[in-house]
Amino acid sequence: MTAPIVVAGASMAGLRAAEQLRAAGWDGPITLVGDEPHMPYNRPPLSKEFLAGRASLDSLAFRTRAEVRDVRWRLSTRVVRAALDRRTVELDDGETLPYRGLVVATGMRPRRLRCPGPLAGRHTVRTLDDARGLREALTRPGVRVVVVGAGFIGCEVAATALALGAAEVTVVDPLPLPMAGPLGELLAGALLRRHEQRGIRFALGTGVTAFHGDDKVTGVALADGRVLAADVVVESVGSAANTEWLEGNGLDLSDGVLTDEQLRVGGRPDVIAAGDIARFPNARYDGVPRRVEHWSIPTDTARHAAKVLAAHLTGTDAGLAPFAPLPTFWSDQHDFRLQSFGAPALGKDDVRVLDGDLDGDVLVGYHRADRLIGVVALGGRAAAAAAARHRAELLKQPSLTA
Repeated sequence: MTAPIVVAGASMAGLRAAEQLRAAGWDGPITLVGDEPHMPYNRPPLSKEFLAGRASLDSLAFRTRAEVRDVRWRLSTRVVRAALDRRTVELDDGETLPYRGLVVATGMRPRRLRCPGPLAGRHTVRTLDDARGLREALTRPGVRVVVVGAGFIGCEVAATALALGAAEVTVVDPLPLPMAGPLGELLAGALLRRHEQRGIRFALGTGVTAFHGDDKVTGVALADGRVLAADVVVESVGSAANTEWLEGNGLDLSDGVLTDEQLRVGGRPDVIAAGDIARFPNARYDGVPRRVEHWSIPTDTARHAAKVLAAHLTGTDAGLAPFAPLPTFWSDQHDFRLQSFGAPALGKDDVRVLDGDLDGDVLVGYHRADRLIGVVALGGRAAAAAAARHRAELLKQPSLTA
């Protein structure tokens, strides 16, 4: 019996990898292993539409395409160990699976604050079950919410909590501005003003030292001495890669899984990575390996990696250029949207307003060596459309490593 391709991780990246393996010509068996009980679903709405009650589970679930209906699904199951030299993975139920090829798509998990105090009342937003629990907590009358972390998820959850009727919403972050990492100071400042105008409070430039309460959180103690009253705390303080099962195989797991320019892991042609766990060099910019946690990355990585793996297993030449995606992200907050194409974080030293006004619809360009490498729009549909018009220009630009 032919050993399957094992896809470790049954979220969006794993599903797209299975689909793309079929599209690339692999007609052998495929087994997807995932620790959640749910079939793959769309995660971005968890902090917005689903949390707000405007989206159902059915609307989040990805449609299962005909070409992957013969895939074997192992849900509510984790991969706990891999022996790459023996081409086997071990599951948490004790079963050992041999494989012809392995797709590393186990993704990320939320980091948690290591502060003294009760756990009850503290939430993260990564899974469907996380969002269900948080929604139940947020819909209680007069709830006071503290969001720790002013990144994408933190800002989205804060906006949603306010829309659900929270009495108070405060965002805490050690940085001086929300989303300063991906946006830079100019646009982050405009974002802060918009949130404050809509009623969100901020405690910036400080961190959390402890949680107050006996059995459940009642307050959040800050490093600057303040204590914020809280019925609900949302921890949005970054992610950790689910790589423990790969330890002992000589891989670089210092930040996700290091791959080469073809998304191969550890120089092995039969092991590839897909999704936000992959740390890959992008020749479009500087070739420095980085992880990218944007919605477009699971599909982009799966498409390329599947072709590489299928070509190896079928003995054909994929003839692929190095993987060089154009990152894309968007974030809906209150009644406005952030829309980005390219790599703005790499051009934060040279930021220019390309169109509009920082207090209205605005399009901002990010430059490196005087070359536009990313755009971010903030505002309504017109601003998002202005950003989209730059996508073709960014795609046409030659690689910086050429």
